[in-house]
Amino acid sequence: MLVAGEASGDAHGASLVSALRETAPQIEFQFFGATGAQMRAAGVQSIVDTDRLSILGLWEVAAAFPKFLSAYHELKQAVIDRKPDAVVLIDWPEFNLRLARWLHRRSVRVIYYVSPQVWAWRSYRARSIARDVDLLLSILPFEKEWYAARGMAHVEFVGHPLAGNVRATSDRAEFCRRHDLDPAKPIISLLPGSRHKELARILPPMLDAAGMISRSHDQVQFAVVVAPNRDPKEADEIVARHPSNSLRSGLRIIHDETRDALAASAAAAIASGTATLEAALLGTPMVIVYKESFLNWHLLGSMISVDHFGLVNLIAGRRVVTELMQNDLNGEVLARELLNLLERDRNHQVRTELVMVAQQLGEGGASRLAAKTILELLEK
Repeated sequence: MLVAGEASGDAHGASLVSALRETAPQIEFQFFGATGAQMRAAGVQSIVDTDRLSILGLWEVAAAFPKFLSAYHELKQAVIDRKPDAVVLIDWPEFNLRLARWLHRRSVRVIYYVSPQVWAWRSYRARSIARDVDLLLSILPFEKEWYAARGMAHVEFVGHPLAGNVRATSDRAEFCRRHDLDPAKPIISLLPGSRHKELARILPPMLDAAGMISRSHDQVQFAVVVAPNRDPKEADEIVARHPSNSLRSGLRIIHDETRDALAASAAAAIASGTATLEAALLGTPMVIVYKESFLNWHLLGSMISVDHFGLVNLIAGRRVVTELMQNDLNGEVLARELLNLLERDRNHQVRTELVMVAQQLGEGGASRLAAKTILELLEK
């Protein structure tokens, strides 16, 4: 059984399923669980459709609590009925750590793929992970040492699933031709996130910055990159309401072409998350941004105990790229930081440092190594 609740976890789960089949073709696997579109496409039978549970924030989670409770009971019943050889929990800690505790009490083998970010906040949860999880598969290089310092030995760093798998499908000239952009002019990509609330909060200050840049640097072009799971009409509506008329001719709304857009860009503003690692692997200089509701930021943000929010900076162990969080995110500051990234020397410096970050994510084949490690555990 596999359980993933976010789009990134769904992608990791789908890759893991493919890798398990490729690694052990002699085994007839049966996969089922909590799935998104990618795991379903990979042949995982859906007990719970988690597309409807991909939400963010205290109020949103509270309002959807009956759906989470129903999903929890459906998955428990599936374990009782189908008796899986192992349950692979993928990220989604608020749900999966509770499920892990129940599974452990029933002596079900629990594998956790993509460690909860307990090193960032609520580190006390490492105790329950050590108790309830038989094998933790880490995708970030510093996590194994962090857990070892807390007495947890059954942790394996398998590399990040994106390492070796992030590349553009077309070159810059083709991307520009496809979207009526001028290949002789710089492009700045704007990635506001994969949730509706993120688009609503983060895209407006991005557009403010784009408007300011356009007024003083009319050669710069902009691409609003809409995540695969979002309808581009959501971004269309936000752009249409934006007061800056100077954006109309030099801005494109692009759907489900994240990697092509980043590879074609001189710089990008990216909502904190997995897309920042895609940019790092493509070598695209970026500003990491985020904005939450006032309530969520002050209740949840106050619990975060790390020096950096962005994964790129956490992996590097220092501030490689600028972070603009919450009140620091506004059009004027973002415009200044993006223009700074267009400067030749600064752009080259950041690209060089991103290469070093990318090298720390592993040499590729994370899904295959994860599959191999899982199979070794099952053989025991």
